[in-house]
Amino acid sequence: GPLLASAIGDLRPELDLYQTIEAEGSMGNSRDQALFKRSFYRREHPAEIHMATMDGVRRRYRTPFFDALKEYARRPIGNFHALPIAHGNSVFNSAWIQDMGEFYGEQIFMAETSSTVGGLDSLLAPKGSIREAQEAAARAFGSKETYFATNGTSSSNKVVLQALCRPGDVVLIDRNCHKSHHYGLVMSGAHPIYLDAYPVKPLAIYGAVRTRTIKQQLLDLRRDGQLDAVRMLLLTNCTFDGVVYHPLKVMLEVLAIKPDIVFLWDEAWFAFAQLHPTYRRRTGMWAAAELRRRLDSAEYRQQYKEWKAEFDKLDPDDEATWLDNELLPDPDLVKVRVYSTQSTHKSLSALRQGSMIHQWDESFAADTEDSFHEAYFTHTTTSPNYQILASLDLARRQVELEGFGRISAALQMAFAVRQAIEDDPLLSRYLRFLDPEDLIPPELRPSGLTKYKNFSRVDEFTHVTDAWLTDEFVLDPTRLTLYLANTGMTGDAFKVGPLMDQFGIQVNKTGLNTVLLMTNIGTTWSAIDYLLQALRRIVGEIDQELKGASGAEVALFNRKVEHLTHKMPPLPDFSRFHDAFRPNLQTPEGDMRSAFFMAYNEKNHEYVTLQEASRLIPEGRELVASQFIIPYPPGFPILVPGQVVSTEILQFMQELDVGEIHGYRDELGLPVFTQDAMAKAVVRGDLKRIATKRV
Repeated sequence: GPLLASAIGDLRPELDLYQTIEAEGSMGNSRDQALFKRSFYRREHPAEIHMATMDGVRRRYRTPFFDALKEYARRPIGNFHALPIAHGNSVFNSAWIQDMGEFYGEQIFMAETSSTVGGLDSLLAPKGSIREAQEAAARAFGSKETYFATNGTSSSNKVVLQALCRPGDVVLIDRNCHKSHHYGLVMSGAHPIYLDAYPVKPLAIYGAVRTRTIKQQLLDLRRDGQLDAVRMLLLTNCTFDGVVYHPLKVMLEVLAIKPDIVFLWDEAWFAFAQLHPTYRRRTGMWAAAELRRRLDSAEYRQQYKEWKAEFDKLDPDDEATWLDNELLPDPDLVKVRVYSTQSTHKSLSALRQGSMIHQWDESFAADTEDSFHEAYFTHTTTSPNYQILASLDLARRQVELEGFGRISAALQMAFAVRQAIEDDPLLSRYLRFLDPEDLIPPELRPSGLTKYKNFSRVDEFTHVTDAWLTDEFVLDPTRLTLYLANTGMTGDAFKVGPLMDQFGIQVNKTGLNTVLLMTNIGTTWSAIDYLLQALRRIVGEIDQELKGASGAEVALFNRKVEHLTHKMPPLPDFSRFHDAFRPNLQTPEGDMRSAFFMAYNEKNHEYVTLQEASRLIPEGRELVASQFIIPYPPGFPILVPGQVVSTEILQFMQELDVGEIHGYRDELGLPVFTQDAMAKAVVRGDLKRIATKRV
């Protein structure tokens, strides 16, 4: 009945639900009927049920743009436009590049065109098949609107930032966010306040930003009279290492302090989450819809009334009142404004660079639509790749028709490979996959979940689902971080040497003592078996070498293990923006755009080696970064334009053992502003602050 339908609809919203009724005139109320696509009477001919079911399958199977592209490819054309390779005309009759056609096949050229008519459509002004494909994607991913992008989530992030942020707006952002966000802030002119995530010191990586940290920063801004300047909160949901936020809880508490804030959830690695009911509750789009449903309910209004009565008994001027208590927003003040950017190609069946922007913004039409389209025009090519667009359409079809089964299989494989390493005496001596207890502090997972196992008991599985419902952070079990300090090898050496060179195994990323693998909807059991075989051979060779090693060689190996286990470089927090780039000296936001473009004048910056910097800072000189400095790994900017270089940052850089540091050149050193340039910048900063106060 309706109760079961409601539960199924919550778990599997992509399914069409039908009900059969015993007798005529026994229809339920309108709310119950809304749960079903259609009702049928049991005594009537069953053909209608079959036809309705098949119609629902066809609706989800239909791929408007891919279907239009296939139809176009079948038609003869006379090409007097761009793209000589259309229909392969410049390829298959060539004496020199026929191997291009042999490698890629005929169909890809038949579908290459710059036309936006004949059943096709314009990505920049969609009115036909692309618009229908985007509407289908919005249905599948639970958004109000979805926009396709063919140049990756890097551009999608910049679109959202440019659309929503004006020069001078304050954005609260996790410093460890993807570099596209930092560049997007430069382009928009918004002023970032960098939030420090909790550190995972044994791995030299960061986790995620505690809700308490976000609340503290908002309270500080309110105390200093700057809360109105805050425009956006920007967080990465699922981090590179698999730490997942609880978006609904975060938004409820943040909106209690700042009811008109905009949320941008970078879900580049989390597009697959829509496929599974447990994951889905941790997505920005589900949380936005659920937030509005709750705020509109009589039950929430009563809950808020009771909470407010108790909260008002506390001292509002005591920060502990706000920090130590769970906050609820006023339903009459809140505007639900949520955006998610997803790299469809990273976890679903889309071609590389295929991305989607999802919006669930109640103020979109009134506040953002025009600026969003301007930003979309700015960052979207006028020559989008039709094959990428078609793959986004197809990825959506797969999500709706077989997504749940595929992600369930990926989860099963993840649990199985975790258990296989734990149960193998040789493998577990040198390797282990990290669990929630390794990546999330205990106070942030009150469920008490510590490990992921290949669950055989219902109570063990229930413990996991309870954690995903309640804990502030959870760990995505398909993100398989392999801890390998006991092999004596760094993550990069393990990846390049044994995994890639010997066995051709590709991994997601490396840390100083880890490599990150993942299962996804394309992972096979054969691949899992091959991975385990490869790991057994790798550690078997290490084990045999140690058995035949001399005492000195064993001591050297043990020193390597000790270094990778207990001597990770300390992670530096964000220092601060130099006062010259701080619009308000009472609050920490920085005018990064001014610093970024100040470096375009070569006379304004110079290079200082790490050794020189270590001498100059104690002598009293403030070194200020003129460029982004981004080591890989860990992949986040340890310096941004306008930031003061701290001794902790220098120490971290000196102890890094990584393959690349973007923005830093060994032969030259750190790019910093000259003393003369900074003296002039200080004067400009003072004048700007004076002018702002007068206004």
